Order: sequence, then C-alpha cells, then structure tokens
Amino acid sequence: MTVINEDASFASLSVFAHPNRARSVVQLSTTLFAYAAGWSAMLWLLRVHYVLVLLLAVPVAGFLVRLFIIFHDCGHGSFFRSRRANAWVGGFLGVLTLTPYDAWRRRHAAHHADTGNLESDRSLGSFWLLTAGEYRALGRWDRFRYRVYRHPLVLFGLGAMFHIIIVQRFPERVPPSLRRREWGSVLVTNAGIALFAAAMIALVGWRSFLLVQLPITAVSAAIGIWLFFVQHHFVDAYWKRPPEWSYHAAALHGSTHYDLPRILQWFTGNIGFHHVHHLNSRIPNYRLEECLTRVPRLGEATKLSLRESFRCMSLALWDESRSALIPFSAVYD
Repeated sequence: MTVINEDASFASLSVFAHPNRARSVVQLSTTLFAYAAGWSAMLWLLRVHYVLVLLLAVPVAGFLVRLFIIFHDCGHGSFFRSRRANAWVGGFLGVLTLTPYDAWRRRHAAHHADTGNLESDRSLGSFWLLTAGEYRALGRWDRFRYRVYRHPLVLFGLGAMFHIIIVQRFPERVPPSLRRREWGSVLVTNAGIALFAAAMIALVGWRSFLLVQLPITAVSAAIGIWLFFVQHHFVDAYWKRPPEWSYHAAALHGSTHYDLPRILQWFTGNIGFHHVHHLNSRIPNYRLEECLTRVPRLGEATKLSLRESFRCMSLALWDESRSALIPFSAVYD
C-alpha cells in the first residue's frame, strides 16, 4: 500500500519505487535454491548427529526469513510490476512461510496505514501495546495476561510458534464484507501446506520431515517476530493521537534504521531500512539502501545497532507523559 506523499522532501523516493524483473527473479530463484539446498543438507545430517542439524537450522531459517521478505514485497506490489505475478509468487511463498497471502496483506496494510496512531487498533497487524495509563486501569488478572504476553520467551518463543502454526490457520477479526475472501485465502494456503507436508512425508518420512522442518520454523518465527518488534519498539518511538498524528512523522520516527552487519542485512532482505519502507512501501527490498543517499532527511530516523537493539526487549508500555516506551518497572517511577 502506498500513501500519497505529504512531504515534498520524500517525493524523490518514488524514483526507486519500480521493481526490476531480472533482479527480482534472481533474488527469488537464488533464495529458493539456497533454502532447498540447506533443507536437503539438514536431512542428510540426520544420519550424522542431530546437533549438526540444529546448528544448520539457523542459516536455513535465515533463507526462509529472506523468502518471507520477498513474500512481504509481493504483498505491497513492489516485487513485480504485475499484480498477478505478485499474487502467484506471494501465494506460493505463503505455503513455505505458513502465512496466507491475501489475509496477511490486508492486516499488514492496516499496520502501514495507522502505525504510531494511538487511536487505531494497536493489535491489528502488530503487537498488543498498552499505554501506561491503560495498564494502570487494568485489574490484576488482565495485568498478568499482558505481562505474560509481553515476556520475551512468549513473544519470540512459544507465542511466535503459536502464531505461525495455529493462529494463521484461521482468519483474524474479519469484517463481514471480507469474510469470504479471507477464508478463501486461509483455506487455499492451508491446503497448500497440507499438500507440501504430505509430499515431503511421502519422500522422507514424517519423523525426518518434522525433525528438519520444526527447528527451521521455530528459528525463522523468532527472527521474524523480533525484526517486526525491534523496528517499532524502541525508547523514543512515535505514538500520537490525531490530529497531532502524522503518517510521515510516524514512518520516519516510529520505524528504526536497524543497522545490521552485512550478512544479516542480506538474510533479512534489507528490512532494517524500515523507515524507508514505511515512507514508500512500493520500493523493492533490494533498492531500499539506495534511498539513503538521495534523501538526507532519512538520516533523522533512530539508528539501532544489533547490540543496542537487545535493550528494547523490556519495553512494554507507551508513556504519553514522557513520549517514550518504558518497561513495566518504570510504571510507578
């Protein structure tokens, strides 16, 4: 989804909002090949030692994360010029990433449209986030639920797996007008997953399939959820209520420039340039970095290194009086 530019200083980003078919095809084919080769290598290592399988699961999960970034670009219509090509590739990758393409695309568009808006549904297509005032007003049981939800072991561990494997098998809060289409997207993806799993089980057996696929899914889910979290949850993030809320301010100041090492930048498909992506979601992932030299204002975004980003893990509440995300321990400070 692209929002019309309100700020002329970002107008030049539209120059980059055009996919290159050759680059897209090469990125897709090489990543698919790397993922298939890694999966096969893990299968072979089952004969040697399972510890080696688990070690290799980390880079193979990285290939799956990169495939999800391509899926993500298809959802924004930025990977191919053709809407049909984006839908076919997105639908296929949705089977590999266990994510229904059309259903996810709708929720993610809502996230882009209202990110940083305190009056929006803060849990639709994003994380459940409460203000400090809302948290104080909760009863003991609801506070406990929220604390459990925001715990890192839940967000990036059990919760991530539960969301990917279970929650995404059903539509989420669908308006009546979209219910049929949403169910169709989910059911087609579920059928594709079932066929893929059945084919792989027929080839390698259910035990080998699960021993290889489950660690890949667990690691990739944790990485994916972490990326989405850290790109919008940092101390000086942007959350305001209308009419003060601004789409462009939310994109620039409510999304991080996640400055990852080159190898991790490759695996994550340049999604670390998240502020650029939010300013113009039609820019393909492989052109995001180019934009930094064209628009000086992009340097205003919060820049986080990998080490610095781990400090964001404890941030759980938005304090409107301080205009900052805070940990639970700071609620009564």
